Amino acid sequence: MQNINPDIIIGGVFLATLLLMAVLFMGITILAGPQRDLQRRLDRFKERFAYNRSLGKGGPRSIIISTNTSSFEQALRQIIPRPGELRDRLSRTGRDISLPKYVVVSVTLAVVSFIAMAFMASLPPFLAGLFAFLMGVAVPHLVISRMISKRIQKFTKLFPEAIDLIVRGLKSGLPINESIAAVGRELADPVGVEFRGIADAVKVGKTLEEALWLTATRLNTPDFKFFVISLAVQKETGGNLAETLGNLSDILRKRQQLKLKIKAMAAEGKASAYIIGSLPFVMFGLIRLINPEYAAVLYTDPRAIVISFIGLFWMAIGVFVIAKMINFEY
Repeated sequence: MQNINPDIIIGGVFLATLLLMAVLFMGITILAGPQRDLQRRLDRFKERFAYNRSLGKGGPRSIIISTNTSSFEQALRQIIPRPGELRDRLSRTGRDISLPKYVVVSVTLAVVSFIAMAFMASLPPFLAGLFAFLMGVAVPHLVISRMISKRIQKFTKLFPEAIDLIVRGLKSGLPINESIAAVGRELADPVGVEFRGIADAVKVGKTLEEALWLTATRLNTPDFKFFVISLAVQKETGGNLAETLGNLSDILRKRQQLKLKIKAMAAEGKASAYIIGSLPFVMFGLIRLINPEYAAVLYTDPRAIVISFIGLFWMAIGVFVIAKMINFEY
């Protein structure tokens, strides 16, 4: 065993890790099948009740606003894969976060992390670079995801009140456009700002269906999609819109209650996942702080590096399994 080249061992473990990651990716793809089927059904529904059916062959009306993009942003579009999706994620935060700002913050965080780990913590360049890459990519992504999640939660909590306000407006004789505009004026953000955006889009020439579908695509929340689908179905079939939206408001409130109940039931599993996932890193930090020479073996000995990669990979699998166990569909 001592005559074997450590590079061969590291290369073999790296290839085995790639193979296991491929198997894990296939498993994730299989588990994501129901979500793809749901999205496919939603796309078929949008094709059936699309807003441009009533616009004829001329297509949707719109006002084209030409914007001058800087050369820096044009260069980012060539470097960053799928910049449109990233820009949509940034817009869902409700903050003024542009794509160049996001990239500058990510690169700055990666550089600072590399300098801190390589020169202050005396880590090898490979580990310092890996840590810097994770800090520059994962941390901004998680922060943006957290901001989106908080905004969507706040929107979902206030959304039944918006539907109730629309119902009261319809019962008093107001058209649906005026009722939506009233929601934008009366309710707080983020519900108010989204409905004001819908009302403004209608004023500049878009149809109500187009403005609603664009907002539903940007928010990507099931509650608002239910609202848009209800309006689309009522437009095709007729009926009492106020009664339909009133029933939808009651369903959304019961759905929120069920979500809170599931969150309480899954709290123990989430706590276990957080403890199990963070405990190895906390212990390594404490050991390195107490006895740096003893901890240095973990990233200087080739065999320890191989074992560390294997351990991190299986930890990722365990965290993924726990996450799937506590992720209930409701």
